[in-house]
Amino acid sequence: MVKNSGGIAGKIFLGVVLGFFILSLFGLVGTVLVDSFGSQWFNSWLPDGFTTRWYQNLFQVHDVVSLIENTLFIALTVTAVALVIGFPAAYVLARKQFRFKAALTALYLVPMLVPPLAYGVPLATLLIRLFGQSMTSVIIINLVPVVPFVILILQPFIEQVDVSLENASAMLGANRLQTFGRVVLPLMLPGLLTAGMLAVVRTIAMFDLTFFTADANSQTLLTTIFGDAYASGSTPNQVIDGLAVIYMLTTMAVLGIALIFVKPTQFVVRVKTANNQ
Repeated sequence: MVKNSGGIAGKIFLGVVLGFFILSLFGLVGTVLVDSFGSQWFNSWLPDGFTTRWYQNLFQVHDVVSLIENTLFIALTVTAVALVIGFPAAYVLARKQFRFKAALTALYLVPMLVPPLAYGVPLATLLIRLFGQSMTSVIIINLVPVVPFVILILQPFIEQVDVSLENASAMLGANRLQTFGRVVLPLMLPGLLTAGMLAVVRTIAMFDLTFFTADANSQTLLTTIFGDAYASGSTPNQVIDGLAVIYMLTTMAVLGIALIFVKPTQFVVRVKTANNQ
């Protein structure tokens, strides 16, 4: 009876915590959404009225379409380059044993563990000297934390693929390129899609490194929100909230589209099942 009571109490506590978190999240998002349509909102549960003029003002002040294009272009480019660099590195770390492997693994994790400001300022200074504040600088500086992130995701996927499949392909006369294209790549496609999806979302959400190196032509939704929020008060709060709503919708759309094709947990289970068989 005591054990059952403890289990019930634990479930109730977990339910309360999750409920509070979900309620707070919806409250935060809902407040931003409602305020972006509110005419005035002071000391009341709801605004005095609703209007779309803040969004009209937003599209007059900012080229929103260009901001969305920049955000998606940077995220997709960084992800594509990170996959090209990260997949071979993850394969070597998963398959090979060599000296200083542990030290190398710890080294590539450093950009994920160290705050971006610690390396972002000197790296941004170097990139601005070489390429100026430009799209190129933004892409390169965002690769620093995203490449290790991709390696960290891909390595377990590669380790779960039985190496005997590659050996069998070699024994049947296939060269390394054929083995990669016909054996390794199809089995690793779920891992690549998972890593790509998470890298895109992570890049869209990164602010510090992009803010250091972006110019007027490479601003993203997130850096623009920050610029408006900390400007000299010339931008109404409702306009800033409207831009935040567009940012949230863009992120949710990317994540929703990706989840149509990628279900990470199912892929891991399938790889494990295939290996067990």
